[in-house]
Amino acid sequence: MNKVIKNLMIYMLIVLVIIALIQYASPTNTDVRELRYDELLASVEQGRVQEIVFQADGNTNYITGTLTRDNRQFSSMGPWPDEQLLQMVKEQRLPFRQIEPERPSWLLGVLTSFLPVLLLVFLFFFLMQQSQGGGSRVMQFGKSKARLQTDDKPKVTFDDVAGADEEKEELNEIVEFLKNPKKFSKIGAKIPKGVLLYGPPGTGKTLLAKAVAGEAGTPFFTISGSDFVEMFVGVGASRVRDLFDQAKKNSPCIVFIDEIDAVGRQRGAGVGGGHDEREQTLNQLLVEMDGFTPNESIIIIAATNRPDILDPALLRPGRFDRQIVVAAPDVAGREAILKVHTRGKPLEEDVDLEILARRTPGFTGADLANLVNEAALLAARFNKNKISQKELEDSIERVIAGPEKKSKVISEKEKRLVSYHEAGHALVGYLLPNTDTVHKVSIIPRGRAGGYTLLLPKEDRYYMTRSMLIDQITMLLGGRVAEDIALKEISTGAQNDLERATEMARKMIMEYGMSEKLGPLTLGRKQEAVFLGRDIARDRNYSEEIAFAIDQEVRNIIDSCYETAKKLLEKYNDALHAIAETLMEKETIEAEEFAALMEEQGLEANKGA
Repeated sequence: MNKVIKNLMIYMLIVLVIIALIQYASPTNTDVRELRYDELLASVEQGRVQEIVFQADGNTNYITGTLTRDNRQFSSMGPWPDEQLLQMVKEQRLPFRQIEPERPSWLLGVLTSFLPVLLLVFLFFFLMQQSQGGGSRVMQFGKSKARLQTDDKPKVTFDDVAGADEEKEELNEIVEFLKNPKKFSKIGAKIPKGVLLYGPPGTGKTLLAKAVAGEAGTPFFTISGSDFVEMFVGVGASRVRDLFDQAKKNSPCIVFIDEIDAVGRQRGAGVGGGHDEREQTLNQLLVEMDGFTPNESIIIIAATNRPDILDPALLRPGRFDRQIVVAAPDVAGREAILKVHTRGKPLEEDVDLEILARRTPGFTGADLANLVNEAALLAARFNKNKISQKELEDSIERVIAGPEKKSKVISEKEKRLVSYHEAGHALVGYLLPNTDTVHKVSIIPRGRAGGYTLLLPKEDRYYMTRSMLIDQITMLLGGRVAEDIALKEISTGAQNDLERATEMARKMIMEYGMSEKLGPLTLGRKQEAVFLGRDIARDRNYSEEIAFAIDQEVRNIIDSCYETAKKLLEKYNDALHAIAETLMEKETIEAEEFAALMEEQGLEANKGA
């Protein structure tokens, strides 16, 4: 409420200033004709005057009135009283009146002259005070923007962090040192000065830092890397100094710098290079972390998802002694995270978090939190009191592919095309030994996809064999092959499949060294993003002859996989038609239905270990 009142006062002041300026700067009425006294007498004699008004201020006599022709005002100076003019006025019977002018006070004149200036000065200082948070901070741009964590907010503890047991164990030493430093000093151990948390976005780096603060119970300063640098030169370095000054006054404490890559990028690199403002800020940060003045009992925790672009001086021992990888959770970790996010939410008895964990490989903690929230929104949309397994599984597909487009009207021809395309993916994936289990096949559009086939891995994989990659490429081409075999026509629906298959085949040759002809070589260097202090363009470190050989090897892999998919679908053509017809009828086939359908066709999955 106070903020609203302040804003209203500001708007009122602005309106008053504008009105005062308009009145102050408005010109006087210039549409007044000046007449000499003889011209005035002639006009009265000729009957061209409607009214005569006399004003006397003690020094000068003013005669004003209105002309009859165009109602234009006039003014004149002359003697008063004048017998000649009075006689003419009587003869013409003109309206006549005399005004005694009032003398304005000197205070009103002063206010009229200086009020706009005073209002402008007051408004300037008032706005500066509001923008800087106080009159004493008008020019204090160099103050740190770090926020001190207070005890009145709900604390995050290690119990709220799941799927990161090793990371919590590493950070628990920081908490123990802050609580009991003598335990480490007795044995001669020194606690790390800095801890760098790095990993993909959404894996819980910031959450871990909050948990450390909640567990330690010490002052906790939080700041973003972008809060250091401003448009003013030297502000970043000044804010770093002020941040550490505040930390020293509250030691032992923790300072958390989120997205440190905004200020800690490698010096002298990127387009332009040079010793810019960001580098000055980084230099000051390096000095404060490990310089001549020791910072005892101040622990720096930083988070980033781009550790490769950080300056080497920032990563050396003595600054960030400990670097902790916060990776995407495994199956057990995802199940534990789902338990945390479903805590306190009403769930149906059919909810199986283990299946959900298996169905979400590669999901981060943020993805899983979004998954549970989407499921809750779906349950509320259908006026349910509890969240069921169906909403949770539907939310997985919403996160991966987007919402269903059931209202999208497609022709029977396109529906048949999509059915055979997805049936080709599903059948080839079912028959190949090194692919995952078919979990769901649907021709209901989601996002930009006309249909989709979901495969459920039994376990997380961190490495892929050549046979696995070949079978994946074959499965990707199964949709295109099915269109060709069943409909004698191909469509643009396989565009994304072809793109993924070609990229996978090229990586097999150029990055994984899986080419029999070219051998175990890595060809070319990875392209890095611009302005990150690394390569701007891809470095092609091979000849034209090798480039031709790469294209030939990619072509051989794609052709071989295409032929494999074609042989399988031609051999089991009846199963292909059965899947497609079921899709056209039901639009979606779940895992149990698909397994029963394959059993009816006399097929059995031959999955390798």
